[in-house]
Amino acid sequence: MLEIPESQVMAAQISNTLGGKTIMEAQTASSPHGFAWYRGDPAAYNGLISGHMITGAQAVGGQVEIFIGHMRLLLHDGVNARYFLPGDKLPEKHQLLLRFSDDSALVCTVQMYGGIILYEVNKNDNYYYLIVVAKPNPLTEAFNEDYFVELIRAAGPKLSLKALLATEQRIPGLGNGCLQDILFRARLHPQTKLLALEEGDMLALFKAVKGTLLAMTKGGGRNTEKDLFGKAGGYSTILSNKTYNQPCPVCGGAIIRKSYLGGNVYFCPHCQPQR
Repeated sequence: MLEIPESQVMAAQISNTLGGKTIMEAQTASSPHGFAWYRGDPAAYNGLISGHMITGAQAVGGQVEIFIGHMRLLLHDGVNARYFLPGDKLPEKHQLLLRFSDDSALVCTVQMYGGIILYEVNKNDNYYYLIVVAKPNPLTEAFNEDYFVELIRAAGPKLSLKALLATEQRIPGLGNGCLQDILFRARLHPQTKLLALEEGDMLALFKAVKGTLLAMTKGGGRNTEKDLFGKAGGYSTILSNKTYNQPCPVCGGAIIRKSYLGGNVYFCPHCQPQR
């Protein structure tokens, strides 16, 4: 699933690779998927964007928004987007295929669930989209320590750290994947309640959020996810499904995997004691 680092990388790759390409055909919903969402009739997408040029893209939380003339195409975090050169064999199953005038293509497939949403500029009134664009990205200066402290205070003392960081769109685009390394770097347990935080913990958590997401982005995304070209990201996750069978890189102890709040969390009980 795309989170902040991967959406940043994907948006830059789309801008650099697809910018200036003209769409000749848009195929939608050719492979039925019960949890693939469109806006309006997907059969209308071709008439709305064929003949138009891609002019860029931007990251919106964990989503990617592609600029196509006066239209915008939003790929939700559960959408895999892959670029294919002219002559490449294209996947048979997909939820969106854009063919360009040079015979290259963008193919989008939905994993578990995801939206492929087309709309006119400034006419996406979806509640969650509006939340994302209204809140500061942690990679920007607007997401500062004062903002983060207010975020914690507004959340309430009984909330856990995982719930704070990865639910209710408090930090759009920060999900269960990025969460693991952030809390490991801050030496905090995902189930620790906010009321148990000690002096200095909020600053450590703030620095871990900013520093970890920046490192993941500069590394080209996490190695558990793939980019526009199907290549795994260059940031090696500390805690993930790729590493939890390995010893803790700090103390050498065993890493714990536990189901919590709708997904697995990974932590070192020695380096991240629950309070």
